Amino acid sequence: MTQHTFQLDREFVELHALLKLLALAPSGGAAKTLIASGAVSVDGRTETRKACKIRAGQLVRVADEVVRVE
Repeated sequence: MTQHTFQLDREFVELHALLKLLALAPSGGAAKTLIASGAVSVDGRTETRKACKIRAGQLVRVADEVVRVE
C-alpha cells in the first residue's frame, strides 16, 4: 500500500481533481470514470460523486493507494 499526503491550500478539493493532481488518474476524464466505476472510497465508503468535496482529515483510497488530506 502506498500512502500519499495532500496539503490543502483552500477549504476543499473536488475528488476528481485530487486524483488528477496526484497522478492517480492520467486525466480528469479518467478520474471521473474511475470514480463512477466505484473504485474510489472516501473514509471507508465507496464514493461515486466526481465532484465530492474532500476536506482536511479525510482519507481517499484508490486500489492500493491511500491519500491523507491535511
